[in-house]
Amino acid sequence: MNENTTLAVIIGSVREGRFGPVVGDWIADRAREHGGFDVDVVDLAGVDLPLTLPAVSPKVAGDDYPLPDGLRPISARLAAADAFVIVTPEYNHSYPASLKALIDWHFTQWTAKPVAFVSYGGAAGGRHAVLHLENVLTELHAVTIHDGLSFPNYFTSWQDGRPNDPATARYADQLLTQLSWWSTALRRARSTAPYPMPGSPALAPA
Repeated sequence: MNENTTLAVIIGSVREGRFGPVVGDWIADRAREHGGFDVDVVDLAGVDLPLTLPAVSPKVAGDDYPLPDGLRPISARLAAADAFVIVTPEYNHSYPASLKALIDWHFTQWTAKPVAFVSYGGAAGGRHAVLHLENVLTELHAVTIHDGLSFPNYFTSWQDGRPNDPATARYADQLLTQLSWWSTALRRARSTAPYPMPGSPALAPA
């Protein structure tokens, strides 16, 4: 097994004039410097995310899920990832529709994998968006990381592609250290035995 874990950094905003790529590139660089990660930056602005979903959910359909051809490349990237960092703004006290569409088109790609959050916004720094994402991803049996990064008033707290506060790098390293621990532990667990989803044989009475 490769000692490095594959980290997908997902840039969630697709809005014109968005700030997301600045934050996404910065945390991706921090992850590369941290070590132990093979980093894949997934920018949703370049992905066609249909809003019309099949009648049967991916949880129920499994391998028979009718995934559109245009989504197959990004689905493969999500499946190959051992961990995720979701970079999200806050729209009307929640997260962008692009992220919801990406999440809803998939299921097993998130299951038993750790997800960390880097958010940005106005006074709340995107925390409302993260709270909603934590709820959704827990339903998909992902493991959400406790220590995230939040950037209130990002329009004044960043300069030249990086946060003004030098202490932010230390907080980012703390997030990445937790993410690395979970990604390594969960990858080993998944390689040892399938994750016991409700109704699976692993949870059947003896």
